[in-house]
Amino acid sequence: MAGVYVNFRQRSLVERILFGMLALALLVLGFFFIAAALVAGVILAAAALLRFWWLQRKLRKAEEERYVSAEYTVVERESPPLSRLPPGR
Repeated sequence: MAGVYVNFRQRSLVERILFGMLALALLVLGFFFIAAALVAGVILAAAALLRFWWLQRKLRKAEEERYVSAEYTVVERESPPLSRLPPGR
């Protein structure tokens, strides 16, 4: 693979300043690109986590509403009195 080698000592002052400005511009552009990519990644991760939380919340609510819960009191009836008549009557 061929590489590019720039010998700055043989370049004029104007060329060196232009190459320096180009390198600085590329560094700044790269920094802002990486910063924008990180912000976009954080926003997408937050949206995914929020969606996951929302689905879990809906499933939990549906599971709770599946059963009816209420207060109740157990009422026991008294057993009927024994009959004093002989069987068959």
